[in-house]
Order: sequence, then structure tokens, then C-alpha cells
Amino acid sequence: MTSTPDEFLDALMSFPALPGVFNPWRDIDPVHDIGAESPVTRAEQLHRYLTERVGRARFILCAEALGYEGGHFSGIAMTSERILLGHHVTKGVLPADVFSGLARRTSKVTPKTPAKGATERTATVVWGALKKAGTETRDVVLWNAFAPHPMKGPGAWLTNRKPTPTELRLGEPLLEQFLAMFPNAKTIAVGDVSEGVLGGLGVTIVSDDVNPLLDADEAAFLDSSGWQRWMKALKRAEPRVGLC
Repeated sequence: MTSTPDEFLDALMSFPALPGVFNPWRDIDPVHDIGAESPVTRAEQLHRYLTERVGRARFILCAEALGYEGGHFSGIAMTSERILLGHHVTKGVLPADVFSGLARRTSKVTPKTPAKGATERTATVVWGALKKAGTETRDVVLWNAFAPHPMKGPGAWLTNRKPTPTELRLGEPLLEQFLAMFPNAKTIAVGDVSEGVLGGLGVTIVSDDVNPLLDADEAAFLDSSGWQRWMKALKRAEPRVGLC
């Protein structure tokens, strides 16, 4: 299988509607989105993010599913709108670390989506760990085992839950298509759900104690980029790290 960002975005937007699941690249959050342009903006920004990593990313960091404080508004896994709007600069994370050019807000200003944008612990931990390790951020691409945002019920926009086994199975073709965009990248699972889905698809998963999966150049890259610090930071962020 081969895949491009254009083809992948088409697949995301045609993913079947499911109860209690928000598809941020197609659906409108009628309470918190600015308007009908919000899903279009999220899709455009995800396209830019992916395009800058196709043919370059060396590692895929795969978590569980989108969360309401992260990808629900940014459209990018493990990335908060606050990062895109430039309000994590004091933490060393710049909007340009995600993609080049200006990002656009998709949420209204509300108590849960403040002027600086929603922030998510997972996003802060992941991007902060990458930057502290001195990693070139386009060498790593972030995604989830289940692409959309599972909510606790229809209209429960600002809630999170684990994806069901049925949802995970339905989402497997999307995950396979995502992985096909990065055929030479090694995959790192974040959490048991991601590890189970990836393992079920026959994906070889890199862990902090399975370096024989890496060639000498890849092992040197992980060592120099602070691989152990990535994993320690992610483990400290449990149990919320699975949803962003």
C-alpha cells in the first residue's frame, strides 16, 4: 500500500460517522468551533504537518486517540491549539516546530477554550520532551491508533473516553494508510491500546529495550535525541497520555 497526505485526508473525511465520535477534519463542534470553516482549517493544518514529514520522518509516535484538549481543535495528534497559537514559547515549543507558516484558531474563546487556546498535558509533555532532547521535530511524526476523538456521548464535546474494540477495528484501515505514508519510519507505541492495535496489524514496534530492531544509524539517532528521556516523560504523564 502507498499513501499521500491528499489521499489520507480524503480517507479521514470519508470515515463513517459513529455515535459519540467527533471527526475534527469533517465535523463541526457547534458549541466551541468558530464556524463552518473550522474543520477545513484543521484539515489544511494536518495536511501541512504531514507534508513536511513525508519522506523525512524517521519515527512514528503512536498513542491511543484524539482528546478534546488536543486534536479536537488542532486536528493534529498530541498537539494542542495553544502550541499552534504560539503560547508555549516559554516552554521552548514554537508553532514552527509543528509546521511552517501561520496557524489559525478553530475554537471560540470560552472558559474551556481560553484566549491562549486549549492546552493538553500529553501535548505539552511530548513536544517539550522532543525539544528538550534537541530532536529535529520533523524527524518524528505523531499519530493515534484511532484517528478521531471518542467522546462520552453524542454532543459531549469536551469529554474523552477510550475507543471501543469495534471503533478500533473500524479505524484500522486509516492507521494502515497513515503508516503507508512513512514506510521507512520505525514505530513507537505509546500505551497499551496503541501497542495492541499495532501488534494486531503486524507492525514491528520499537521499545526502549528492543534496540536490535534498529540499524546503527537509527540507534545513534535515538541515543542522540534523548530517547530514554522521551519514554520517561511519557510514562510520567500516564494515565492521561493516551488521549490527545
